[in-house]
Amino acid sequence: MLKYEYHSPLGTMTTLADDAALHGLWFNDQKYFGADYALDEIAVGENSIIKRTTAWLDQYFAKQDPDPHAIPLALETTPYRQRILSGLQEVPAGSTITYQELGQKAAPNQNISKGTARAVGGAVAHNPILILVPCHRVIGSDGRLTGYAGGTARKLALLQLEGVDCKEQHQPRRDGDCKQKRHIDCKPKHESAGKGAIQTKSMNQ
Repeated sequence: MLKYEYHSPLGTMTTLADDAALHGLWFNDQKYFGADYALDEIAVGENSIIKRTTAWLDQYFAKQDPDPHAIPLALETTPYRQRILSGLQEVPAGSTITYQELGQKAAPNQNISKGTARAVGGAVAHNPILILVPCHRVIGSDGRLTGYAGGTARKLALLQLEGVDCKEQHQPRRDGDCKQKRHIDCKPKHESAGKGAIQTKSMNQ
């Protein structure tokens, strides 16, 4: 296992991979950086997967629409979170999905309760492989941007890079104050998610 820093237009990222698959991709200043990996104990270097990931990211930020299936992924998480992240991998660039829709993909025969919504949010927030597992494409049911481990500004930048129409809106505050509160609404350029989810792999495979 090796780690390597990638200097993206939105900040430095750390990649983590062995010779078989990518295990992690994080912005260095994000929440939940490094997941449960002991990154301080992992050597710095490049292997074939890291080189392929770096090339993929170069193409992505250059708006060349690289194939998200090109990099083998190893998502070490709970079975439920794997289902959530697997559903997320079906959402193509330029599209968005709500937390409710994502939860329904993972458990199509269950009603989405508040507890389920929190579980979906937790899975998205703790996504260990940003961009390739596109948690930035998850928005609120009303079309507004919601939290992102890498920061809302980065989420907005990633969506705009992919061609999603995001506009700043303003709403009066509930207390009747004349001051207005900023929020952002996003509309995808694509109406539906694409087919063909990336297959997740566990570290033991």
